[in-house]
Amino acid sequence: MPIWFQKISISDLAGIFDNTMAEFLKMEWVAIGDNFLKLSMPVDSSTRQPYGFLHGGASCVLAETIGSVASALVIDREKYYGVGLEINANHLRSVREGKVIATAKPLHLGKSTHVWDIKIHDEKEKLICVSRLTVAVLPIRLSTGR
Repeated sequence: MPIWFQKISISDLAGIFDNTMAEFLKMEWVAIGDNFLKLSMPVDSSTRQPYGFLHGGASCVLAETIGSVASALVIDREKYYGVGLEINANHLRSVREGKVIATAKPLHLGKSTHVWDIKIHDEKEKLICVSRLTVAVLPIRLSTGR
């Protein structure tokens, strides 16, 4: 059974990254399933650290991006919005080139918080990073807009 608030496809997500860090880092949607999202990011000059490896901060940006979008797709966005509350990441392996693919699956979908398990793999499906993102789900206040 799908977890998404409304039926959604990859084409529905087109343009969501316009004028954002995700666009700058060239993130692209890979897949959407009943209970997961997949998002890729290249390992290139915009995502490497000075030693030539994927920057751990870039992995965190990828994880926070996919988890935040996943939370937005689970809630009624006319009544609620989600904001990142906490993120952690264990960087397990380095990667120098190609792309990495993040997969987000829910660990907890509560009324006021969501917790996402995010695994980042390289193109050979080797685990690069494991992250957990907690998102606070807040009501939209009509008088202030948020």
